Formats: sequence, C-alpha cells, structure tokens
Amino acid sequence: MMLPGMIFLIIFSYIPMVGIIMAFENFTASKGFFGSPFVGLKHFQYMFSLPDIWAIIRNTLCIAIGKMTLTTLLAIVFAVLLNEIRLNWMKKAIQTVVYLPHFLSWVILATVVVNMFNLDGSVNQILSKIGIGQTNFLGSNTLFQPLLIMTDVWKEFGYSSIVFLAAITSIDPGLYEAAAIDGANWWQKTWHVTLPGMLSIILLISVMNIANVLNAGFDQVYNLYSPMVYETGDIIDTYVYRMGLLSHQYSFSTAVGLFKSFVGMVLMLSVNGLSKKFTDARIF
Repeated sequence: MMLPGMIFLIIFSYIPMVGIIMAFENFTASKGFFGSPFVGLKHFQYMFSLPDIWAIIRNTLCIAIGKMTLTTLLAIVFAVLLNEIRLNWMKKAIQTVVYLPHFLSWVILATVVVNMFNLDGSVNQILSKIGIGQTNFLGSNTLFQPLLIMTDVWKEFGYSSIVFLAAITSIDPGLYEAAAIDGANWWQKTWHVTLPGMLSIILLISVMNIANVLNAGFDQVYNLYSPMVYETGDIIDTYVYRMGLLSHQYSFSTAVGLFKSFVGMVLMLSVNGLSKKFTDARIF
C-alpha cells in the first residue's frame, strides 16, 4: 500500500535533488549538470554580499512568524469557544464556514483580496464614507506585510483549530465536574483545566512550526505583491523565482534555495529534540 506513495516521493522529491549541484557551478543548459564548470561556494559568497538578501530574509521571518503565531493563537481561542456550543447544527455550520477558505487556493482568494483592498475596492469605499479616505493597502510597504499576515490567518486558523478541538474533547470530563464543585467559573475552568489539557498539543504544534520559519507562503505573496512592495513583501521564495526563472540565474537561485533548505533542516532536527524534551514524543 505504501509503494505508490514511495515511488511518487522518489520521482518528485529525491531525483530532482540532483539539481542541487547547480549551486556549486556556473550552470549552463547546453553543458548540463555534469559539464558546467565547478565554482565551489562562489554563489553563496555572492548571496551574502548582496545588500538585498538580509532584507529578504527579514521579510521572510517577519511574515512567517507573524502568520504562525497569530494562526496558532486564534486557532486555540476558536477551538475553546467552538467547544462551548451545544447545538450540533450550529457548531457544524460554523465549522463549515470557517474551514472553507483553507480549501481554496490563493489563485482564487488573491482575486477576492485584491477586489476588497485595491483603491476602488469595498474596503476603501467604506473608509471613504466614514471620512478616513482611501488607503493603498496593496502598494504600501507599511501595510502590505500586515495584510499578508491577516489574510493568511483568516484562511488557515479554522482548519488549524481541528487538532486543538480534538485535544479538548480528549480531556477527562471529571476534571470539569471537580472544578465546578470547587466553585470555578467558565474562565477558571478554561485556564486551569482546558488549556493545561491542551498544553502537550500546543507545544508539539509550536515546535513543528519552527521548522517552517522560512516558508512565508510563495503562492500568497506571488499573487498579491508588486514591485512597489518589494521592500517589505519580497521573500526568499519569490526572490528565487525571479532570479531563477525570470532572470535565468539558475546557479545563484539554486544557492539561495539550498541555503533556505539547509536552515530548514537544522531547525527540523532542533525541533525534533525540543519535541522529545517538552512533549515526550518525537516528530520522526
């Protein structure tokens, strides 16, 4: 049963890793992987000498950390509140509405966001009617990062809450009964029973997210950004795309991508140790 998945993984994940050699060459398509001249760490040295690279890394970290932190917090709050709903039909209706955006691609949602936040969009029309005036959300280096973070949180927090909702349902009901006998109110039950019961899952999800700290969401950024917001909206993935596919700097873009993968691998190994330490469970 695992064989088809393993074959798919080997063909699309392991075999393409041969292309990593481009990061250490001056690659030209006519000479191929093994015919292009070897240059060692030249492209990595060039990468770290560029003044833009540190701004790109900073943008990636700010966007990724903002998304992960707010999505996790909002998912926990939503799971706690959703668990309090006793009407099954209402709970299912809310779940359906909140989970739905996760299953829509950013190709579709980006059109919705653009239509809402561009200069003649619905948000600016509302702001104009209340006297605030138009705001260029998609062209402002100050507002573009918050817009990316908030729209991604809106898209993902509902689906992310599933695992936290499952953790709540696994808590012993007797703990709530004992807290009620002791005179605890809803907030005290949540703080002293619900959240401690979710703690192991919260820690596990949090440390797993650390490994994705350099994944700021290529599909979202690519469909929303423009040259006007490169200063705060350009991330590692979009930079690699422009340098590799648009500027044909294959070796340099491979070096940038390999650097990102190396950092991700180090973080994943670190996360595995943290997971064992704090949750007594290994990720792999």
